[in-house]
Amino acid sequence: MTRASLDKEPHEVASMFDGVAERYDLTNDVLSLGQTRLWRREVARAVDARPAQKVLDLAAGTATSSLPFTRTGAYVVPCDFSLGMLRVGKQRHAWMPFTAGDATRLPFRDDSFDAVTVSFGLRNVHDTDTALAEMYRVTRPGGRVVICEFSQPTWAPFRTVYTEYLMRALPPTARAVSSNPDAYVYLAESIRAWPDQPALAARLGDAGWARVAWRNLTGGVVALHRGFKDA
Repeated sequence: MTRASLDKEPHEVASMFDGVAERYDLTNDVLSLGQTRLWRREVARAVDARPAQKVLDLAAGTATSSLPFTRTGAYVVPCDFSLGMLRVGKQRHAWMPFTAGDATRLPFRDDSFDAVTVSFGLRNVHDTDTALAEMYRVTRPGGRVVICEFSQPTWAPFRTVYTEYLMRALPPTARAVSSNPDAYVYLAESIRAWPDQPALAARLGDAGWARVAWRNLTGGVVALHRGFKDA
């Protein structure tokens, strides 16, 4: 287990996300002070999906993160291990090919996708390194990975304020808007335990990804990592 799993078994994490599915997108918008929309736009730019390309969106939840890719004409597969999230997503977007899957054992053939992306879900996978290797396996040579995940603010005074927000302001805010506020206490703790930008980049390199780089968003609250599978 990674530190980010915080001793929760995979089925416990899946159940937790099942419990927040109905109001998950609304809660995220409130807790991020509206920043999630900005972050999604930056992910879409980084993925740079094109018509007829195949994009795998891992930890897609209700597929809010998948929609920008579909608008480019790409074929997008939203994949998640939370059946509750997938059910809500299917109700909202019945035309999308929602797929249940564990990021450490992806149900896809080798070299299947032009791009694989995951937003705010990698830290909830119980074996990060295996997931990164699986993402590499299902990406075609010449393809790319884009990971958007909470990270470490780069300015020390802001980092202190941010940490205080996570552990003090986030839980009571979640109680006001979420169907399962305890889940957001777990999420806050998982963010604090997650590797910083250079550490995640190193793990991408260890999994085989080449030309790994990252870009900070919102002062490092979020980092956008990108890598390529050399042909």
